[in-house]
Amino acid sequence: MKSWLHATLFLALFISITSQAQTRPEFRGVWIATVSNIDWPQDRTNNPEKQKADFIRLAELHKRNGMNALVVQVRPVADAFYPSSLEPWSEFLTGKQGQAPVPFYDPLQFMIEETHKRGMEFHAWLNPYRAVFNINSSSIAPDHITRKHPDWFLTYGDKRYFDPGNKQAQAFVVSVVQDIVKRYQVDAIHMDDYFYPYRIAGKEFPDENSFRNSGTKLSKDNWRRSNCDSIIVALHRTIRTERPGCRFGISPFGVWRNRSQDPEGSDSKAGVTNYDDLYADILLWMRKDWIDYVTPQLYLEIGHDKIDYEKMVEWWARHSHGKHIYIGHGIYRAGENNSIKWKNPNEIPNQIKILRKHTNVQGSVYFSSKSFEKNYNGWNDSLRNNYYKEPALLPAMHWLHKGKPATPNASITTTRDQQALIEIQSDPKKDANVKCYVVYKQSEGAESNTEKKIAAILPVGNPLKWTDPLSNNDRSIRYWITAVNQTNEESQPREKKLARNTTQTWTIQ
Repeated sequence: MKSWLHATLFLALFISITSQAQTRPEFRGVWIATVSNIDWPQDRTNNPEKQKADFIRLAELHKRNGMNALVVQVRPVADAFYPSSLEPWSEFLTGKQGQAPVPFYDPLQFMIEETHKRGMEFHAWLNPYRAVFNINSSSIAPDHITRKHPDWFLTYGDKRYFDPGNKQAQAFVVSVVQDIVKRYQVDAIHMDDYFYPYRIAGKEFPDENSFRNSGTKLSKDNWRRSNCDSIIVALHRTIRTERPGCRFGISPFGVWRNRSQDPEGSDSKAGVTNYDDLYADILLWMRKDWIDYVTPQLYLEIGHDKIDYEKMVEWWARHSHGKHIYIGHGIYRAGENNSIKWKNPNEIPNQIKILRKHTNVQGSVYFSSKSFEKNYNGWNDSLRNNYYKEPALLPAMHWLHKGKPATPNASITTTRDQQALIEIQSDPKKDANVKCYVVYKQSEGAESNTEKKIAAILPVGNPLKWTDPLSNNDRSIRYWITAVNQTNEESQPREKKLARNTTQTWTIQ
């Protein structure tokens, strides 16, 4: 009896926590890595039809899991998954850098359309400074930027990087981003943690000449940080100018600084930090409004002795500076033989519970897509059946305020086969910035009222129709229809109600 009572109380608490959390907007993203064909394309055979089919399969998988954003690597090594006059086609797409898909298609445009079709956001992920993945084996096109301007690049280990201290190199990277946001309806530009590369033991990054020729009076470390600051500022201005509603996000290493290095730092013992080793002052960028969101890569587990997940989430929540925080989860760790704690099926569910305690944390991004294909620890099932069972709107960024969209014009009727039919009449002029419509539902049954929930998120399209089976157990049903714009701001609702009359037929009220 006691164990039954405990189980019942636990279940009630679980339902309460998860349902409450799911009522608020939440970012739910997945990284899809293309470098070395980690996630997509599956190989480099230059088979566009297979590539398209594989991407649709991934998009469907993540949609079923409750995700609402895909973060896709479209420029892994100064190359392109789209036609570009600045950089060659990626070898990870066609097998040979500079070779176009045959038959021709535009992978980026295709992926954006398929992602938006499913009501998800598309974040274009770029590696800022990595230019050659492996100097010994990578395919390098004759017109690759490393061949055109070898003086812009530095070799470190087996890779080649843009020199962050070279202003011409910086300007080129900015031009690449400008080209993307001008030509493509990406929802965000996303950059990862490779500003200055991670240190190689015993080897200094070879930028001494750039430092000496800069004429700066700064220390080398502060000069390096200023180089990162300057490109972030330039990218911010370019994105805002070209597409004001497009967001700009960074996924840094999980630790800004340790508390032993800085009183503002986290209670951690990281051997690498963003500030001291990658020269990326993430907190400055947030304070200055240069970026819109941060996705710290918290790839270690709850209770880790040096970088504890729970402590780091709490630290980032306190240091959001009004910007969005989406926590990066290392679900790939479950596939590592030595990651014993990641074999625990409760690791990711517990991580979600922790971040949902913080109002300054708005969601999650998972690395990476192929881990969901392998369904480690049954986490697909955990997400789609529990934690992401209900769809979630993406959180709005009010500093990008464009004004709320107009309340949608919607009608409701009943069909002969006992379904509610909601039709939305979109006005192309009035609704130009609308990206989707949301249908909320609340049923009044014979004994109790059900909570108001999101019943459907409908991407903009024509016609906009949605049907809902009517239950004999319901006395009345209320629907609310809203519009959501490109910056995820939601309109005032249009309310519709159906009620069952004495003749057991439905009437519109």
